[in-house]
Amino acid sequence: MRLPPWAPLSAVYGSGFVQGLTLVSFPASSEALKRLHGFTDAEYGAIFLPQVALVVLGSVAGGVLEARLGLRRLLLAALASAFLSQVLLAGSLRSDAEAPYALVLGGTALLGLSFGLGAAPLNGLPPRLSHLSPEASITVLHTLMGAGLSLSPLLAARLAVAGSLADYPLVLAGLCATLMFPVLLMPLPVEPAWDAARPRTARPWGAGAVWLFVAISALYGVAEGTLGNWVLLYLAEDRGLPMATASLALSAFWASLAGTRLVVAVSLTRVAPRNLWLLLPALMAGAFLLVPLAHDPVSAVAIFAVAGATCSGVVPLTVGLASRRFPEHGPWVSALVVGGITVGVGAGSIAIGRLRSLFPLESLYALSTAWPLSILGLIAVLIRRRDVPA
Repeated sequence: MRLPPWAPLSAVYGSGFVQGLTLVSFPASSEALKRLHGFTDAEYGAIFLPQVALVVLGSVAGGVLEARLGLRRLLLAALASAFLSQVLLAGSLRSDAEAPYALVLGGTALLGLSFGLGAAPLNGLPPRLSHLSPEASITVLHTLMGAGLSLSPLLAARLAVAGSLADYPLVLAGLCATLMFPVLLMPLPVEPAWDAARPRTARPWGAGAVWLFVAISALYGVAEGTLGNWVLLYLAEDRGLPMATASLALSAFWASLAGTRLVVAVSLTRVAPRNLWLLLPALMAGAFLLVPLAHDPVSAVAIFAVAGATCSGVVPLTVGLASRRFPEHGPWVSALVVGGITVGVGAGSIAIGRLRSLFPLESLYALSTAWPLSILGLIAVLIRRRDVPA
């Protein structure tokens, strides 16, 4: 059966959307997990530790295995890991024994493995399957992932109101399983046409630019984890807002992030990627200063929507520019950069869990302006080294 030319790219983009749905599943269930099982702030923050470890493992393994197994098999493995993570989350939401914490840790570990293994195919395939520039095709992928991130909390909130929150991860598991079939049938490329005739060069492990890109992604991850993983608890517990409002603010954060990514993708036809890459962290620093001003439903939703917009293009631009800097190792360097993001997300969430007993969250949000400002400093270093095109 001859498949239409758009089918492989649609399968990849669909996988990105589903990955976005699953990535926020544990933060979207945070209030229920704490209420049902009595998790402390430190215990909740610590659930992201296995996720961080497995993202690193999955990213490094995925970057190395893509040449041996092919990107399609890596994408299937990522979807399978995401499926199992949601099964464990469903079990933790249905159990009243001591086992839930172990189930949650196992679930976040599998989710981290999924994200790590999926980094190479999800970021490496769009430039090969699309006629857009690498930055634009990857930005579209991350836009769809952001759409999944924004819709997932709304789905969780709706099912929670209906008294069936435990069905939420089962819905996501079903989507993962369903998407595995078209991915299995898609003839996805393993090597780009322009690289197939050349011998593969050694991985540039010692290149300083690689680790600067990874450091930028990790700092971004700390900032995103501070914003995204604590929205529900900050607004519900510290600000006393209804859980429905907190869920709406979390969805507004991800929806704005996804929607603005589309604006970034369109802007890349007229604006140099480097200029946007410099602008967004500066705006992100300002957004952190706005978060402590969220006192009512309107300001909470609006401020987190603004915060999402400032976070929008940092990830795809970092991945795209890193891939352009190392064109022969696009999937590998993409996997490392995406791994750095999740390491930062986990580290930020764990740190907030430890520090919340010492400082109010509003103070921690204000202090977090240090992360985007540090990103600006590293971008300046890359520009000075001429590792980023003008």
